[in-house]
Amino acid sequence: MNIINLDHISGTPLAPEVQDAMINAIHKNYANPSSQHQLGDEAAEVLQKAREQVARLINSKLEKEVVFTSGGTESINHAIKGVALAKAEKGKHIVTSNIEHNAVLRSLRRLRMLEYQVTSVPVDEYGRVNPQEVAEAIRDDTILVTIMHSNNEIGTIQPIEEIGKITRERKILFHSDAVCSVGIVPIDVQKLNVDLLSFAANQYNGPAGMGGLYIRQGTGLWPLLDGGVQENNKRAGTENILGIIGMGVASELAARQMDRRIEQMRKLKETCIQGLNNRIDDIMINGHPEFSLPNLVSVSIKYIEGEGIVLMLDEQNIAVSTRSACAAGALQASHVLLSIGREFADAQGTLVVGFGAENTEADVDRFLDALKVAVDTLRSMSPLYRKAVENA
Repeated sequence: MNIINLDHISGTPLAPEVQDAMINAIHKNYANPSSQHQLGDEAAEVLQKAREQVARLINSKLEKEVVFTSGGTESINHAIKGVALAKAEKGKHIVTSNIEHNAVLRSLRRLRMLEYQVTSVPVDEYGRVNPQEVAEAIRDDTILVTIMHSNNEIGTIQPIEEIGKITRERKILFHSDAVCSVGIVPIDVQKLNVDLLSFAANQYNGPAGMGGLYIRQGTGLWPLLDGGVQENNKRAGTENILGIIGMGVASELAARQMDRRIEQMRKLKETCIQGLNNRIDDIMINGHPEFSLPNLVSVSIKYIEGEGIVLMLDEQNIAVSTRSACAAGALQASHVLLSIGREFADAQGTLVVGFGAENTEADVDRFLDALKVAVDTLRSMSPLYRKAVENA
């Protein structure tokens, strides 16, 4: 029986066109693009082409505003720490939200050790930030606002454009973690008013270990790596040409196929949510009903633990997750779910379903059937469920 992958938030398979481009590049584009000879020139040309492909995906007006990195985590670290170091003389205050990814939270935690101060604004029951609260959190010594575009656990999309207008008026740099958004939904850095945007190729059928950081021209940012003059002096080190080529092709495909993919994902999401509500009682669908990713469903199932469900589904060759892969294995409940008001036990019983281009409605039906069996089995052994039934 084939494995049904419903964990595309953790990573996506390479598109066939991406595979072909990277395999072809192994034999042709192995040279260093900084080398001053024909082979180096050829590598520099494909590097430039990929940069243009990525820039078009996010509507960057200048391809040099795109800096290639090793993934979303590095892009986030570079944006936050790079601004903090560059703007330290102006101030040491940063504004963020309660539901950011660990790459943001731990970058800020590190900066706190260097006497930076952080204000974290709350979210509503759907996981959405109020732009007015961001405005109220900004101080005279604020140097950066960092708010994610979409949440990787509940899928809620933030009012980034509105927040960007506030930061632009206040002349504060604005960074957004768009790792789960770029390549999935339309992203236009001009409309969003962001100065920095982090993203990763493995979220839209590109290679893992490849990311990008959009840096608006004129944005002061210290590099995290010192050495050569690669990436417009923003990130030293010989570029990962094979990965960059793959990311470029994936970006072009994502831009061309986005409308069709969004329609497909939304249908799967609607089918999944309807099936969950019809087949399983005592559940809560997490995230905003309107402003959310089309490829993600987060559901909290009462009286059982999510990890038990994941293991039982895995035995049926169905892959889902309980939370961000970067936080998997953590014993504490998700800070995202606690921030939207979920009880600790309900947060522990949460599944995250992430659809990909290869998924079908038959996959969703098989998942719902297997999930029903898993939930019934685990609840039959749950004292919490028995107590709830007795008190009903």
